[in-house]
Amino acid sequence: MDKLPAQFAQAAAQAPQMMDDRALRRVEGIINAMTPQERSKPELIKASRKRRIAAGAGVPVQAVNQLLGQFEQMQKMMKLMKG
Repeated sequence: MDKLPAQFAQAAAQAPQMMDDRALRRVEGIINAMTPQERSKPELIKASRKRRIAAGAGVPVQAVNQLLGQFEQMQKMMKLMKG
């Protein structure tokens, strides 16, 4: 954490320290419900695919939306760190 730039260190400090086991299993279930093509290109995931993924993972569609949002946010952060 000390080696991260100030803005990233602050954001990382605000994130929960450890995801609980249930949340981790939920994320894993959502990812496993995706096809390999959807995993490699998440921009393909539209409403009907989100419903299918949610049904396959046994979670609400909002959980799929939240995971995709977190993924996009992390991609942006990694691009900022790279540059």
